[in-house]
Amino acid sequence: MTETRRGVYPAPFNDPHADATTQPFWDAALEGRLVASRWNACHTVVLPPQPRCFNCQGKDFDWVELPGTGTIYSYTVVRHPLLADLAEVVPYVSAVVELDGTQGAGARLSANLIDCDPEVVAIGDKVRVIFDRTSDSLAVPRFVPAP
Repeated sequence: MTETRRGVYPAPFNDPHADATTQPFWDAALEGRLVASRWNACHTVVLPPQPRCFNCQGKDFDWVELPGTGTIYSYTVVRHPLLADLAEVVPYVSAVVELDGTQGAGARLSANLIDCDPEVVAIGDKVRVIFDRTSDSLAVPRFVPAP
């Protein structure tokens, strides 16, 4: 379980409540691996996994393992707690990360950026994924600055 600490947004749930389309993503996260769905017809990589490809409308995809690295595409620093329970964790960084190992514009994942100084985070910074195990059935992907 994760303890409350500054900069780390608490997981709002302890179970991913996954379906057949998303369960492999959460299973891989528990193993410390970042995976994405890649559609067989057009090879588009999509995260989060969807039942149909937005590009080719296909239904058949395979899971591919990604390197777990990426670049900050966009971010915001949350300085004011939206709830009283979040007062201990602000400021925290919510980032959109463009993932390495995907084609074209790349697949993007929204996640908490932790173990960083919110004052120096910048678009274009390199990051890597870590998995914060919050329960026996959930590991939350978060990102940290890449060395």
